[in-house]
Amino acid sequence: MPHQRAHVVVIGGGYAGTLAANRLRRQPDLEITLVNPRPEFVERIRLHQLVADTGTATVGYDSLLGDGTRLLVDTATRIDTGARTVHLASGAALPYDYLVYAVGSTAAVGSAVPGVAEFAYPLAELEEARRLHEAIARSAADAPVTVVGAGLTGLETATELAERGRTVRLICGGVLAPALSAPGRRSVATRLRRLGVEILRTAVVTEVRADAVVLDDGTVLPSAVTIWTVGFGVPDLARVSGLSTDALGRLHTDETLTSVDDDRVIAAGDAAAPSGRPLRMSCQAAIPLGAQAADTVSSRLTGRTPAPIDQAFVGSCVSLGRGGAVVQLAHRDDTPVNAFLGGRIAAAVKETICNATLWQIRREMKKPGSSIWLKGGRKTATAEATARP
Repeated sequence: MPHQRAHVVVIGGGYAGTLAANRLRRQPDLEITLVNPRPEFVERIRLHQLVADTGTATVGYDSLLGDGTRLLVDTATRIDTGARTVHLASGAALPYDYLVYAVGSTAAVGSAVPGVAEFAYPLAELEEARRLHEAIARSAADAPVTVVGAGLTGLETATELAERGRTVRLICGGVLAPALSAPGRRSVATRLRRLGVEILRTAVVTEVRADAVVLDDGTVLPSAVTIWTVGFGVPDLARVSGLSTDALGRLHTDETLTSVDDDRVIAAGDAAAPSGRPLRMSCQAAIPLGAQAADTVSSRLTGRTPAPIDQAFVGSCVSLGRGGAVVQLAHRDDTPVNAFLGGRIAAAVKETICNATLWQIRREMKKPGSSIWLKGGRKTATAEATARP
């Protein structure tokens, strides 16, 4: 009787899923299928460049996936854990022995602000970035562009467009660049002023119209294009499949990234909530999580006890146009320190880091099991949480 190869299905071809698929190849005699809705890999950290015409944001999977890994361009609509089958939008059903759940994140949905769904442009998916690019191209060169949200995505989009000569307004609704230290935030504010970006720090948008935004004090500001970068969500695949999730929809797992409901389902990336304490949504977290998810699958296939996740952060980076950036340093548990790198040197570092994400995936493709990452952050955070009264 012929030997039956174990089949691992990876749902999601982003940073975590692609890395996981490549790393799984070090397990011999394994069938691997990567399910992704697009035939190209999306560099989400470059979507703001696509919008502003300063770069592209897609890469062919032929340069990222190792030999023997099957790319299936389709969308998972439901996971039947009882039958170990993934149901696809095409109508097909894909059986699995183990499943890596790496569906990633998307723009926050269900905003209570009137007009957001109809008139604002989110920026978390390739298709959204392309629609926004077209809207910017259709608008007059001096038409006002409003960016709502002053997190990293909002800052990168606002500065990229301003550097290209667009008239940009940034509505914070609170703290500017909340992920950064106070010195880092001051550096960001200086760069925004130099680029001519109007900053409304305390204003809150209460309505979005086709040609304007309305603020909480009743002010109506003209806006030819309104970009909505407030928060992120995750696809609801786990929830509709009857799996346990957190309030945002991330899959509940233990510290080995194994679903609390089914030990054949392993999560990675933005859609994972290990022990109810998810890591920051970022490719910095997604790539090690993809590697650790693959290691958990390999351990279960070989009868070994999976190791708990162990990774740390080094900081965060924000592009401020092609000519500037802030590289914020942090403790291993991701809390920022009062040290950062700014200016053109930081822009060069940020570009190197962006390139390094693909380099890591390609390195794993060429030599499965080669990925390494900084460790200790999870243990630090756990120890601090335990010590609190």
